[in-house]
Amino acid sequence: MTSVETLLPRLRAATGRMVDDLAALVGCESPSDDLAATAACADVLTKLTADLFPSAPEVIERGGRKHLCWRGGGPTKVLIVGHLDTVWPLGTLARWPFTVDRDRATGPGIFDMKTGLVQTFHALSTLDDLTGVTVLVTSDEELGSPSSRSLIEEEAAGARAAFVTEASAGGALKIVRKGVSLYRVVVRGHAAHAGLEPERGINATVELAHQILAASAIADPEQGTTVTPTVCRGGVTTNTVPERAELTCDVRAATPAEQARVDAAFHALRPTQPGARVEVEGGPNRPPLDASSSAALFAAAQRLADGIGIGPIDGVAVGGASDGNFTAGVGIPTLDGLGAVGDLAHAEGEWVSIAAMPERAALLAALVAAVQAGEA
Repeated sequence: MTSVETLLPRLRAATGRMVDDLAALVGCESPSDDLAATAACADVLTKLTADLFPSAPEVIERGGRKHLCWRGGGPTKVLIVGHLDTVWPLGTLARWPFTVDRDRATGPGIFDMKTGLVQTFHALSTLDDLTGVTVLVTSDEELGSPSSRSLIEEEAAGARAAFVTEASAGGALKIVRKGVSLYRVVVRGHAAHAGLEPERGINATVELAHQILAASAIADPEQGTTVTPTVCRGGVTTNTVPERAELTCDVRAATPAEQARVDAAFHALRPTQPGARVEVEGGPNRPPLDASSSAALFAAAQRLADGIGIGPIDGVAVGGASDGNFTAGVGIPTLDGLGAVGDLAHAEGEWVSIAAMPERAALLAALVAAVQAGEA
């Protein structure tokens, strides 16, 4: 039986190797929309696990994508979820390579979330018994997990707990995440010459302006519901009344009821100009991760952090979503934010604390052992 007291010293002794593994993983660029690049990164991660475990991850292909699933044996009691894809395009490393400056390491995707993957496997390498532990590493999380959602939900079924090794700004664990809904509003009008006879047209761009205001009004700040118009497109030439325009909207809501209200409101949008048409596509993408899903595991994390000597641990509610929304959505107790400590997710210069790597890995290992023992 693994002694919790030995976890942190063992992982601190392995810090150099963890940094080397991180350099290899960050050094393999893996933008979400590049299937070859994400597959290559999956191969690098598979090689990094070879010296830690006798068994390699299983490759699971869905939608032409390569995802990895590592199993400790037996039915899943603990599911650990992470992703290897990043928002950074190929070629970013050429101007922004992996770099270590004292306690800080930086590089594209290092914070979100390649450090979390390294910490995950090193954490598990300290445990004597991995029966019932499953690690799922996906390659399309930054796209909304279109091919991996069903895989995550299938692997989570029957688990006692799910841990998500997404990054943590300031070290706080994610105990609440809003749900996400995504919409595309398409407006269809009628083209006409903008100089000769604009009155014969139906201006889709003007109609889209009305729809932007109508969509924005669906938000409810008191409920914490945000509706953010993001991408707009319309028209083809400067001298033509646009016959088509479109808008995408990002919605964040704290409850399923709010997601349902917003969904009904979007699909009830109607044109303001005679002859114009409005089509609405999309809907809820990720359910909320409610505080009730994380409460017991967060309490266990606070207790274990004190025992390891890395407490206190804070919890935070955030608007950003993760694959933990899916595990919570199927009723599995879920604790998120167990990955890297650092900052600047999706921003130039994202970084992680090297000193925090063994600490977070030790906390994850302790939580896994506690769930296996029925103590969390």
